[in-house]
Amino acid sequence: MSPRDPVTFPRPGLGAPPPAPVPAASLGFVAFSRGELAQVLSVYGRMVAAGEWRDYAIDYLKDAAVFSVFRRAAEVPLYRIEKRPKLAQKQGAYCVVAPGGLIVKRGHDLAQVLKVFEKRRLRVVE
Repeated sequence: MSPRDPVTFPRPGLGAPPPAPVPAASLGFVAFSRGELAQVLSVYGRMVAAGEWRDYAIDYLKDAAVFSVFRRAAEVPLYRIEKRPKLAQKQGAYCVVAPGGLIVKRGHDLAQVLKVFEKRRLRVVE
């Protein structure tokens, strides 16, 4: 190869099969499924439209998946929606955690846990 030869890289989709998706469990961390993420993003969208929330972050940890919501990007999260599969047989895999660490709602069904945002229309007092 001379310095004048162009560098070429194999392009996916041109004769090569697409890579198979790898399950999150085999990678060693907990993740939200597509359906769970759709439910959480639906609530997030409603709260953004209401002007309550403005940003979010998703963390995939070894023992939990966390969806954090923020009023501003530079703050601590207003709420954390957590999935902890190890607690599924006990208190429930899903919970909503307030800024001080208080668990607002916990349960086995994500839809029921997310209803906490619809009932009270929780607002943070500044």
